[in-house]
Amino acid sequence: MKLFDGGRAPNPRRVRVFLAEKGIAVPLVPVDMGALEHKGQTVSSRNPLMRLPVLELDDGTVITESVAICRYFEELHPEPALFGRGALGKAQVEMWQRRMEFNLLGCVAQAFRHIHPAMKEWEIPQIPEWGEANKPKALEFLKLLNGELAKREFAAGDGYSIADITGLIAIDFMKPARIKVPEEWTNVLRWHQAISSRPSAAA
Repeated sequence: MKLFDGGRAPNPRRVRVFLAEKGIAVPLVPVDMGALEHKGQTVSSRNPLMRLPVLELDDGTVITESVAICRYFEELHPEPALFGRGALGKAQVEMWQRRMEFNLLGCVAQAFRHIHPAMKEWEIPQIPEWGEANKPKALEFLKLLNGELAKREFAAGDGYSIADITGLIAIDFMKPARIKVPEEWTNVLRWHQAISSRPSAAA
């Protein structure tokens, strides 16, 4: 088994944080995305979308998409449960994971990909107006999240989950996307500080 990894890119990091929370060690194959190595034969032959991460199992089976990879490991190693427990708990984690992914991480990624000069060769066509349009979308969701986090410690309830991992990655990715969390949203800042302090956040 080996994991083709893209360094500090959000989705590869999401899987590494998940694995660190589980205490699972998987051999990493570094891929230099800055040098566009993810578009080369090594990755494209395994994932025609040429995106990372890519998990290759011992028998050659390939799994792509970060959440799919995390679900695979959740089934193999159910503790600690990072996709929730029971029907309600799992549904709540799924709900907040999708909200984090579509309303926060997705918007931050669009802002970064369409505005940052380094992404000009990646995002074709690069549309700065679309990047700018996504900044207030991300902030609008964070305002909602700030209200929700006044009621509980973590994104989807009382336990740390993949929804928190996606949120951590998204907020950290706001810095290169040039989006700042308003200081008055103290619940979001408290939550981000707490999840950033977990050892897994350094993965």
